[in-house]
Amino acid sequence: MIFHETQTKTMTSPAGIVIAAANESDRKQIASMRHVIYAHELGQHPTNGRGVLRDHLDEFNTYIVARLGSHVVGFVSITPPPADGGNGSYSYSIEKYIDRGRLPFAFDDALYEARLLTVTKKFRRSQTAILLMYAALRWIEHRGGDRIVLMGRREVIGLYRKTGFTPLGIIVHSGEVEYEIMTATIGDIRSRIKPQLAAMRPVMKRATWQLDVPFDEPECCYHGGAFFKAIGERFESLDRRKNVINADVLDAWFDPSPRVLSALTEHLPWLVRTSPPTDARGLQETIAETRGVPVSNVLPGAGSSDLIYLALRHWLKASSRALILDPTYGEYAHVLERVIGCGVDRLELRRTDGYAVKPRHLAAQLRRDYNLVVLVNPNSPTGQHIRRDVLERLIAEAPNRTRFWIDETYLEYVGADQSLERFAAASANTIVCKSMSKVYALSGVRAAYLCGPAQLIDELRPLAPPWAVSLPAQLAAVEALQDREYYAKRYQQTHRLRAELAAALTSDCDLDVVQGTANFLLCHLPESGPTAANVAAACRKRELFIRDAGNLGQCLGAYVIRIAVKDAATNQRVISILSDVLRQLRGETCEQGDSARTVARESA
Repeated sequence: MIFHETQTKTMTSPAGIVIAAANESDRKQIASMRHVIYAHELGQHPTNGRGVLRDHLDEFNTYIVARLGSHVVGFVSITPPPADGGNGSYSYSIEKYIDRGRLPFAFDDALYEARLLTVTKKFRRSQTAILLMYAALRWIEHRGGDRIVLMGRREVIGLYRKTGFTPLGIIVHSGEVEYEIMTATIGDIRSRIKPQLAAMRPVMKRATWQLDVPFDEPECCYHGGAFFKAIGERFESLDRRKNVINADVLDAWFDPSPRVLSALTEHLPWLVRTSPPTDARGLQETIAETRGVPVSNVLPGAGSSDLIYLALRHWLKASSRALILDPTYGEYAHVLERVIGCGVDRLELRRTDGYAVKPRHLAAQLRRDYNLVVLVNPNSPTGQHIRRDVLERLIAEAPNRTRFWIDETYLEYVGADQSLERFAAASANTIVCKSMSKVYALSGVRAAYLCGPAQLIDELRPLAPPWAVSLPAQLAAVEALQDREYYAKRYQQTHRLRAELAAALTSDCDLDVVQGTANFLLCHLPESGPTAANVAAACRKRELFIRDAGNLGQCLGAYVIRIAVKDAATNQRVISILSDVLRQLRGETCEQGDSARTVARESA
């Protein structure tokens, strides 16, 4: 692949460039360009009298070109997964140099190879190569690809690292050119290039995008939940749930209260066919009674995400300024930055502090007079908690116009006495958001509520749609709120299970575990070994789903995973699978060093 890494320092693109799939005329130009560049310029192949260079993969590859007028000024080739797995018609180019069994990823129908990223001399200091790389990414992910493998010239390996690729330590020679095999998942690349996309959009305005896939993927917030693909999203094989471990989401490991199950079971046919109370009045009253707040301070919703979108879009606009923690629950950054488009500052939490929020650091940041401050408490994915008295004092000392949004999704794992609900109801500027999914084991029915000053709640009531909370959800929530004893026992069990899981992850898997307070654990992998994305992908093949936590904050990096606490038997399966996966991947990392030296000697 030939271009200059220095091109990433400029953000210019020649006007009139077209990014498109190659036509027959383009392919003829590509064959001539390959001969000029890869035979004459690089000496990778011998020259020939025809002045063209082709190979057997041209029949199966897709070329994406950068075209100026009728002239191709750059191109990239994409090899899709062979329909027969590579046992007949063709295989990947890298297999000319190394056996697929020595590579640490699956050769499946989600693996694509990118090749021959080439830009003519005149355009090597423009953004043409970057646009071609991004075009290849969009083309692959639009067709369901999950991983890209390529051979990159070693002198520009830094560019590939910046875009999320991991060198495998396998060096190959082709003629006079030295390459290294690299790979990345689509998720790896997406997380790395996200900050660069804003800068690329003005560049694209000077070019014309003619691929059969839009330049931007419609972006939704990722929440995990990949496990449902293994079960079946059309619910035709729900029995498979018994084999799948859904530790990539934070659903409760225990069942809902027996009161909940009894009520739903007894009345289910009627509950399914009957319209619920329009404004969930009975649920509001139950919340008010059990929490010790007036009914006027409560607004139910169909899960916390429903209420986040409802309230934040009403209170904020593009000129607003908000503060969030980093890392934290990804929905907030998505809504604030992508949906509303307002300014967002991040209070970075440090690994050396166990990701705890330092009150003095938060107090100093609050002096910047934000429109909204979002605090998830306990925080996800760290599990760290700010004591109620500390948080109440910080809010009281903050500027009066600053509104506080306290997300207490996991608060009951710490203790109901730590809730700010009564404080919020008596305040003028504090809203508590309470999901009932995780601590009441009601993720599937979607119930939540806001608690805050009546004047703010009243602003939102007309915006909440009628029948927002389903009848099964209203009944389940009412029954759950009245069975404190059952849930208190489950929380105590969760603490024991979390401690046992943390000990096993440390001893058996050699992970650095952040000691939290909720039903999950944040774990650091050694940076000398496989990335979180690679570990998560390998675990998925064993039907263990864990979360690559890298996109939950800008400071976490590529070696952090989050694992939900499960029952004791399932936790043992988690440890067994994860320890096996880590041993295999770490062994392959060592073997790659040996193979790199071997391949280098053999190809020299």
